[in-house]
Amino acid sequence: MAASRSFRWPLAARMRSSNSAMLRRVLSLSVRCSARRTRRSALCWVRLPEKELRSKNDELIHLERERGRLENKKTQAEMEEDNILQKLWESYELTRVTAQELRQPMESLSAANRRIGELRAAIKKLGSVNIDAIEEYARVSQRYEFMSTQRNDLERSKEELLKIIGDLTKSMKEIFAVQFRAINESFRHTFTEIFGGGSAELRLEDESDILSCGIEIRVQPPGKQLKTITLLSGGEKAFVAIALYFAILKVHPTPFCVLDEIDAALDDVNVSRYAAYMRTLCDKTQFIVITHRRGSMEGSDILYGVTMQEQGVTKLLALNMNEVEAHIRETLQ
Repeated sequence: MAASRSFRWPLAARMRSSNSAMLRRVLSLSVRCSARRTRRSALCWVRLPEKELRSKNDELIHLERERGRLENKKTQAEMEEDNILQKLWESYELTRVTAQELRQPMESLSAANRRIGELRAAIKKLGSVNIDAIEEYARVSQRYEFMSTQRNDLERSKEELLKIIGDLTKSMKEIFAVQFRAINESFRHTFTEIFGGGSAELRLEDESDILSCGIEIRVQPPGKQLKTITLLSGGEKAFVAIALYFAILKVHPTPFCVLDEIDAALDDVNVSRYAAYMRTLCDKTQFIVITHRRGSMEGSDILYGVTMQEQGVTKLLALNMNEVEAHIRETLQ
């Protein structure tokens, strides 16, 4: 834009210089004409030859015409200068003083015209000017700063959450590893006590990912080979599961426990073992057992039953086995 302005200005400067020269010439002619008139009036009594007088008159007429022509040319130059200054303001919003400050020397007119064409093409490529661009930029910039702040807050929150998750995961792995070893050791002893021998252990399928990997249960009942729990019979699977549950209760006892038909798949011998071992845990845990097996009922302290002696009338019965046993002993004595 600045280069384009500097190339337009020298034309106006040359026109102004030419106008000044023409003005000086017109003034000189006017002075000469005035001097001639004065001399002519002063020397009117001198009688000049007719030929010389005609020549002087023709010269005077020529000078008058020349002065008129130069004055017209001056007026045209001034109008053209005004048009150039007006166009300079309308196109580039530059005054004469501002244009003089931005003026640059011009090496050649062809190079200047070529440069003007290049700058006009570059300006044309910019497209139309959006007069609301400044307000729009301010609005978009404010929105961008707000969204950037929100994004930064979310990223910081994400990093903090990931750090917390990492710390929790690390703690969970440590706690799980300690508890797994304790439960595994308890499971070995519990299995041996319930089954009357044999061996059992818990194994992690992938120790590098203890929180997501599976756990393999390997048992060897008395008189049998070492097997995984999937190769055992239904009753053996149920008894191994009971042994594992009691092993967990021994590591982390609970004050209250409800067992619903977990002895349904056991045979009578294993039901008796199950009931006898459950009584060893009654010091720390109170059991409520829902069962239909006789061995489990015989090992209980109190029996609760529901009967319907009359149609539509339900009756709850309670039987304290300790009181019954004492009453039987008194009767026998």
